[in-house]
Amino acid sequence: MIRLARVPLDRWSALVPALALVLLAFTWGRSLPSGLVALVACFLAGAVLAAVHHAEVVAHRVGEPFGSLVLAVAVTIIEVALIVTLMSDGGDKNATLARDTVFAAVMITCNGIVGVCLLIGALRRRLAVFNPEGTGAAFATVTTLAGLSLVLPTFTTSKPGPEFSTAQLVFAALASVALYGLFVATQTVRHRDYFLPVTQQGEVLDEEHADPPSARTALISVGLLGVALVAVVGLAKGVSPTIERGVAAAGLPASVVGVVIALLVLLPETIAASRAAARDRVQTSLNLALGSAMASIGLTIPAVALASVWLSGPLVLGLGASHMVLLALTVGVGILTVVPGRATPMQGGVHLALFAGYLVLAVSP
Repeated sequence: MIRLARVPLDRWSALVPALALVLLAFTWGRSLPSGLVALVACFLAGAVLAAVHHAEVVAHRVGEPFGSLVLAVAVTIIEVALIVTLMSDGGDKNATLARDTVFAAVMITCNGIVGVCLLIGALRRRLAVFNPEGTGAAFATVTTLAGLSLVLPTFTTSKPGPEFSTAQLVFAALASVALYGLFVATQTVRHRDYFLPVTQQGEVLDEEHADPPSARTALISVGLLGVALVAVVGLAKGVSPTIERGVAAAGLPASVVGVVIALLVLLPETIAASRAAARDRVQTSLNLALGSAMASIGLTIPAVALASVWLSGPLVLGLGASHMVLLALTVGVGILTVVPGRATPMQGGVHLALFAGYLVLAVSP
């Protein structure tokens, strides 16, 4: 579990979300000049870091694996809100935004975050050790959700193009919710021990390394976490036109916007997972990474399916050929990584190579 000092809430973590919310109130719905965009970006980064802090406080109070679940759901709410709000503003030009962002989240978590954490854990202890039962269940769920929601639409024939028909979209949404709910029940109730950190000898660790925060402190963090998430969503929406103009001016594909959004919203996960790996809690890191990938699909697809009722533009979910190859490689490599329950720096490097390949193809398809 991520260690936290037994001190009251840091002042910065309470002040930054409040100031970010005030800035959001003054900038909402307005065209922002470049100088103000820089200020908004600074507060956006601060709100993200504050969200990480408060999610970790709550996580330390409730313990593992509930703590990983708290942060995964929290950052996915940011992603869902951003996707839906940007799709409602963009019309046909944002038809692929949900697909691009969800696939980016899968690549970032399953290759980027997993690769970094395995590398950190293996360099620290020669071997990164984790529980293959829990990690395997999480990875299998991510693979199934990605296949049902992102691969199948490319091959269906009810509608032209890589789109689902209404009935197919309803099925994908319901299946996503059902699988995510089943996994959460497995992770937190029936097989909680599968998702706890383990020692180098494979023994389960179920103790804390510091006294948990008080109930009052945890409740305050819950409230401030909500404020920080609202600020992140609102400020990110404010700077998104600048991101879109920058991507267009650089001559990059429109899908890069989805990559930027995913990188932004997964920054809290990346920081928290890296910290956990550095403290020899690789299982916690994998819970965070794969839990985020799962929540990204399991919550985003139902949300955009519901939003499509009032969105006028098409909803393109099917992946192209190169992205399906990357997903297939990720699944194959992920299986070989998970099954032994331990990894060397080599496995971390392989995942990072796949992530680098994804970034290269994102900017130069």
